[in-house]
Amino acid sequence: MKKKIIISFIGILVIGIGITLYCIFNKKDDNNLIKIRVAEVTHSSFYTPLYVALEKGYFEEMGLDVELILTPGADKVSAAVLSNDVEIGFAGAESAIYIYEQQESDYLQIFAGLTKRDGQFIVARDNYKNFDLTDLYNKEILVGRSTGMPALNFLNGLKNQGIDIEKINVNYSVEFAALSGSFIGGTGDFVNLFEPNATDLEKEGYGKVVASVGMMSDEVPYTAFYARKSYISQNSEIIEAFTKALAKGITYTLNNNKKDVAKDIINQFPDTDVDDLALMITRYYDYDCWLENPYVSEEIFKNLEDFLIDFELIKDYVPYKDLVNNFYNE
Repeated sequence: MKKKIIISFIGILVIGIGITLYCIFNKKDDNNLIKIRVAEVTHSSFYTPLYVALEKGYFEEMGLDVELILTPGADKVSAAVLSNDVEIGFAGAESAIYIYEQQESDYLQIFAGLTKRDGQFIVARDNYKNFDLTDLYNKEILVGRSTGMPALNFLNGLKNQGIDIEKINVNYSVEFAALSGSFIGGTGDFVNLFEPNATDLEKEGYGKVVASVGMMSDEVPYTAFYARKSYISQNSEIIEAFTKALAKGITYTLNNNKKDVAKDIINQFPDTDVDDLALMITRYYDYDCWLENPYVSEEIFKNLEDFLIDFELIKDYVPYKDLVNNFYNE
């Protein structure tokens, strides 16, 4: 009797395992998607076209299941790619240049771009009715890591506007992810923030948006997608599919009503009001922050290198053909 019960139990267990395995593999076959992990340097409406591609299913149409992993700091994004924790990094193009300069054999190649201007806004603690950049003189401003794109592009923009950066107390000591919290806690007279942080801080009464950093400097590959050179070489079809989905997201964002776009990506910002999100997207559109397509031109790449050389972060120009492997034909 006991033997029959044991046999019956084993039979039920085998059937159960079989059904479970069938469901797992059948689900995999139904989806037939390739998993891609992307380390994003920050989560901001500045990257609206990327989220459009995600929310409207453009990546899935291309056979990709894209997972975004928030990885604050471009140095941490590049490290995540180099350590194979992710397949793709999404951060300032300068991080790929730094890796190349370290003579890494399997260095990072940029295969697509998204933004061409800085997406930060200068937030003031005090209310300035007629803010001028000279109001920064003898004041402290939080800008993040000294070698990161946000800080570098801000300083380059000030120089373009004829501002003496030696007269400003630039604070590099606060980590990028902690800028809002440090400012709210009383550190600094000004802080540079991306959306939605700038608007959120303003709505909470901690400061006032007084200027756009993006309007102060030249076009550069401000945020771009990169992967190991070997990964791109071995997975060109995946990179091409990713780039096509991204291009579709850019086109949709540029050519559709921004309130509709905000509704499309509101799941990415569940704590943000859709009208506020629409305003942020419109602001980035009006400031011409996005590339028209993912192609990273040699001209804007050189603009970036110009101020990296000017700030003595690299000694000479790095080869564009080595660092940029465009998967979008302009």
